[in-house]
Amino acid sequence: MNTRERFMAIMNFEEPDRHLVWEFGYWGGTVRRWYREGLPRVHGLRDGIADGTGLFNESAGVPLNRDTALDVHDYFKMDPYLVRVPLNIGAYPQFEAKTIEDHGDWYIWQEWDGCLRKELKNRTSLPTIVGGPVKDRESWEKYKAERLRPNLEGRLPDNWSQLVAEYKKRDYPLGLGQTHGFFGTPRYLMGVEELLTKYYDDPEMMKDINNHLADFWIALFDGVLKDVDVDTVFIWEDMCYKGGPLISPAMFREFILPGYKKLTDFLKDYGVTLVQVDSDGDIWKLIPLWIEGGVTVLYPFEVAAGMDVVEVRKAFPNLAITGGIDKRALIGGREAIDRELEHRVPFMLEQGGFIPNVDHMVSMDVSFENFKYYREKLDQMLKEHSKSWDRD
Repeated sequence: MNTRERFMAIMNFEEPDRHLVWEFGYWGGTVRRWYREGLPRVHGLRDGIADGTGLFNESAGVPLNRDTALDVHDYFKMDPYLVRVPLNIGAYPQFEAKTIEDHGDWYIWQEWDGCLRKELKNRTSLPTIVGGPVKDRESWEKYKAERLRPNLEGRLPDNWSQLVAEYKKRDYPLGLGQTHGFFGTPRYLMGVEELLTKYYDDPEMMKDINNHLADFWIALFDGVLKDVDVDTVFIWEDMCYKGGPLISPAMFREFILPGYKKLTDFLKDYGVTLVQVDSDGDIWKLIPLWIEGGVTVLYPFEVAAGMDVVEVRKAFPNLAITGGIDKRALIGGREAIDRELEHRVPFMLEQGGFIPNVDHMVSMDVSFENFKYYREKLDQMLKEHSKSWDRD
C-alpha cells in the first residue's frame, strides 16, 4: 500500500498493511529548541518564522511548498504529507495586509481576508480576532458581491494544470478546503463578540451568510472536482472552548447544520465521503450534530478540554478520529508519556478509524529527548498493530 491507500483504508475502518506515522504540527520555537538539543538542521526554518508560528505537518493537510517542519518529518521518517489543493476559498480580491494600530509590544493588523487580529509582535501566543469587514447587512452585501463571487478567477495558482497532472499520479492523499467553516468564517468576517450577538440581533442575516457560503464553496469545489478527484475535505471551525461550544446545539441546528447538509450532499455526488472538521475545545455536545450534517472525521480532540478519544469512540463507533494524544504528557516525561499512550492507543488501533498524533501543536516546553521517546513508543505500538512495518 502507498500512503494514500493507507489513509483511505484507515479512515474507512478497513485494515491497512500498516498504520500511518503522522503528526499534526509544531510551533516554530519548538523546532528551534530541538535544533539546539540535537535535531539535525538540514532544511532549517525560513526567515520570518516566529516562535509562535504554527508549522502544520503530515495530518493537517498542507499545500505543496508551504512552511512545515521538514527536518522533524525527515528525522522521524514520517509518512508523506496529506496535501491540500491551494484553492483560495475566502476573499478575492484580497485585502491589503497592514497595521491598523501599533501599541509597542502588540498591534492590530488587517489580514488578507479583512480579519482584524490583535497579536503580540513576537507571536508567542495566538492572536485574538477583534473585528472584520462585516458589521451589518450593508457591509455583508458589499463583501459578498465584491469578494465572494462564485467562480475560480484568481483563486488557483498559475500552474494549476501542472498541479492537476501531478495530483493524478499521486501516491499521497489529497484534500480540499482550508480555514473555512460555517462558524469559523463568520467569526473572521466580524469577530467573535459581534458574531455571537448577531445570531440574536439579525438571525436572517446570519442564515443568509451561511447559505451563501455553502453555495459559494460548492461552486468553487465543483470547478476543482471537475479537474481532479480528492480524498477528503477539510472544514475548520474552532467553535468550542474548555467549557463547551460557543453556541448552543439548538443554535447550531438552526444556523449551521443546513450548510453542512447542503455541502456534504454535494460532496457525496462526487464520491467524497471523508469530511473532516477541526475544532479545539470540548466538542461533546456538537458531535451528534456534525455527524447528522455528514461529517465523518473529527480532530484534534484536546485532552485538556476533557476530550478522551476512547470515550468518544465508545459513544460514536463509526466516527473516524485523528489526534487525541495529550500534548501535556510530552512535557511530563517518560512515565507520563507511557500512561498517555497506553490508555488511548492500543484500544483505538484495535477499533480502527484512528490516526494518533498530538492534540495540537507540540509546545516549546517539550524537549527533543521527550519527543523522541514519545515517537519511539508510539511507533512501536503502531508496528505491533500492523501486518508489516516496511517504512522505506
